[in-house]
Amino acid sequence: MKLNRGFVLALAAMLLLSVSVVAQRGQDYVTREVRHELVMLPYYNVFDNLAYKVDGNTVTLYGQVVHGELKSEAEAVVKRIEGVERVDNQIEILPPSSMDDRIRIAEYRAIYGQDGFLKYAFQSVPPIHIIVKNGRVTLTGVVDSQADKDLANIRANGVSGVFQVTNDLRVEGSNTRAKK
Repeated sequence: MKLNRGFVLALAAMLLLSVSVVAQRGQDYVTREVRHELVMLPYYNVFDNLAYKVDGNTVTLYGQVVHGELKSEAEAVVKRIEGVERVDNQIEILPPSSMDDRIRIAEYRAIYGQDGFLKYAFQSVPPIHIIVKNGRVTLTGVVDSQADKDLANIRANGVSGVFQVTNDLRVEGSNTRAKK
């Protein structure tokens, strides 16, 4: 009887381990698909920031967008992903402002229009996102080096009419973040 009980316990442990591995693979799949679907949204650009968190079969969307349609589209594409049962859409729609629109264009020119940053500008989804809300600028995304992060910050601070710049850029391969 002890042999059978030990066998059953070992079998149960193996089954639990298998379920855990399958669940992790499922979560990895969902994570990859969410990222893919978000970056493929046709109106997603450098003035929007989309972030997400996958927790089991629930996806929480974060970030800021200039147009409300992008918030709705992001939620819709994520809901269609196999394995996603719930989407918590916490994306903020930035308030319309002609002053912020002017700052966005000026920031884009200051950062992407300079030597050294053209390598970022020509990517399908440029990695430096410029979020402007009420004259305050936040830089998010990933750059190749600390020097690029610092230079983007200097250029962003040089734009007229900006009240504050928060540099949340991450250096590729680094686990440190300026703020988040």
